Amino acid sequence: MNILVTGSHGYIGAVLTPYLMQRGHDVTGLDTGYYREGCLFNPSFPRFAACINKDLRRITLDDLRGFDAIVHLAELSNDPLGQQNPTVTYAINHEGTVALAKKCIEAGIRRFVYTSSCSVYGTGSGEFKDEQSELNPQTAYAVCKTLVERDLSTLASDAFSPTFLRNATAYGVSPHMRFDLVLNNLAGFAWTLKEIRMVSDGTPWRPVVHIRDIAQAIACTLEAPTEAVHKQILNVGSTAENYQVRDLARIIADVFPGCLVTLGNSDGDNRSYRVSFDKIHNTLPGFRCEYDAAAGARELLHTFERIRMGDETFGFRAFTRLNQLRYLLETAQLDNELFWTAKS
Repeated sequence: MNILVTGSHGYIGAVLTPYLMQRGHDVTGLDTGYYREGCLFNPSFPRFAACINKDLRRITLDDLRGFDAIVHLAELSNDPLGQQNPTVTYAINHEGTVALAKKCIEAGIRRFVYTSSCSVYGTGSGEFKDEQSELNPQTAYAVCKTLVERDLSTLASDAFSPTFLRNATAYGVSPHMRFDLVLNNLAGFAWTLKEIRMVSDGTPWRPVVHIRDIAQAIACTLEAPTEAVHKQILNVGSTAENYQVRDLARIIADVFPGCLVTLGNSDGDNRSYRVSFDKIHNTLPGFRCEYDAAAGARELLHTFERIRMGDETFGFRAFTRLNQLRYLLETAQLDNELFWTAKS
């Protein structure tokens, strides 16, 4: 299959593209390059052969011709970023994605895998959310996910088959690392400070999933018969991998030698949800999560040891999405709509 991966130089994309290649697919990347400075290490696996260096909003039909499928990762990627500038978040994450889908239809691309998020569930009272549960998005980022799911569903036809993968919160090692994700962030503090100082009481629930399990879910979706995944919404993760944040901190502290955990008070963040992942295992028989949080913590520890990670690396702006975009804006490399300027 000839596949275009948008956001190919991002946290997930840097792992997904070689994974798809290893499974025998032809892969091309597309990335605007916001986070190209953030390279935690040089990967040993092969990279994709070609990359279209372009903003999602400037994709043309000529860019899309010849592909069998799109895996769409290229969006502004976390909640604080969306809250800072919701107008741009909607322009890229919602309007940009819908425009891309319409161009795919015009270009004759049948398969479209959209990486949504379990953050669309927002809050809960302890029950397990499934794909039929009421949505309660709390941020611009999560609202955009719901709007894309709605609008792409209306575009679906015999000639255009979208699938919506609602990922749990990602973690794990990537060449283009993110330290603004909960498990990765806690592991970074455990390594650099030997202490996890939580500002909250750690009671909110979060489902987590390793990025290589996300890559596996995407590959299984692409390789499944179209009729099995047409317009389907699938939560991506394992039901056993729902944790309170304080339990994630304790798992990491058990792995990182000499690490202490201190808890704070509730910080007012009301996002808390547990998620059921039964449907994806029934829909994609080849999919099974291979990692749990403890295995992810061990992988992070081994990587930090191998690269001898210091404080300056953990704190480098390009490993935190909001910090990197603020830097590019402050240095006039991006304009207010997050397009590259002539100065860049």
